[in-house]
Amino acid sequence: MSEKSKSHGRLAIRPSLKPRVLMTNTPELENAWTVKVITLFPEAFPGVLDRSLTGKALQEGLWQLQTIELRGFGLGKHKDVDHPPAGGGAGMVLKADVVGPALEDARRGTPIDPKLWPVLYMSPRGKPLTQSMAQSWSEAKGMTILCGRFEGVDERVLEEYNVEEISLGDFVLTGGEIAAQALIDSTVRLIPNVLGNVESTKDESHSSGLLEHPQYTKPAEWNGRKIPKVLLSGHHGNVEKWRREMSEKLTKERRPDLWEKFNKSNKK
Repeated sequence: MSEKSKSHGRLAIRPSLKPRVLMTNTPELENAWTVKVITLFPEAFPGVLDRSLTGKALQEGLWQLQTIELRGFGLGKHKDVDHPPAGGGAGMVLKADVVGPALEDARRGTPIDPKLWPVLYMSPRGKPLTQSMAQSWSEAKGMTILCGRFEGVDERVLEEYNVEEISLGDFVLTGGEIAAQALIDSTVRLIPNVLGNVESTKDESHSSGLLEHPQYTKPAEWNGRKIPKVLLSGHHGNVEKWRREMSEKLTKERRPDLWEKFNKSNKK
């Protein structure tokens, strides 16, 4: 007998052709941080976002997810969403007269100010995603994310709606859905009360501009490898000093670009 799917109750996530305001009588849900995802594959969501602490926070209404099916805005008998690129070339491009209406509907009921509600497009040519970006977005009202496919999106629609392009790194995926989930996770975890312990976000990699120091836990010795004595000393001052030194050492060795940026920012 197959296992029944997990119910989200009043926080159910359903794909829609057009955005719908998620209604509730509870103030927490009314004020919840919200993300609208425009995608050809709404069934890909919430994916891993429905697990662990982000999933628990979703259930509790600390944030909300709405998928908007791009195919619903397709044109003609076959609901076409793409067309060969102007000037020739391989692949297909998502059409402006399809993506535009989807973005227009996603805009309804949201602030126009990009600081309060950014509109993002997952793209390998975008700005690299950083911790500071995620922190900034977590302090907004919510965001709209466009998941690309094929060779990309008609440039005119990105210009028309002031869409900010964001990249996970110097590589290419078949679509923006995986990247969108990573971006959402990096942002949602910074929303107050999602992780429970706010201190846990302060010492992790990139929060201070440095990589995180090594972590250890019981047993005190494993396969002949021992926990550094300073971590077992009970001297908090020495522990913090060791952690700082290790963060600097690892950053210098593994990410010289971050180390250079960190030093420059501290000299100002």
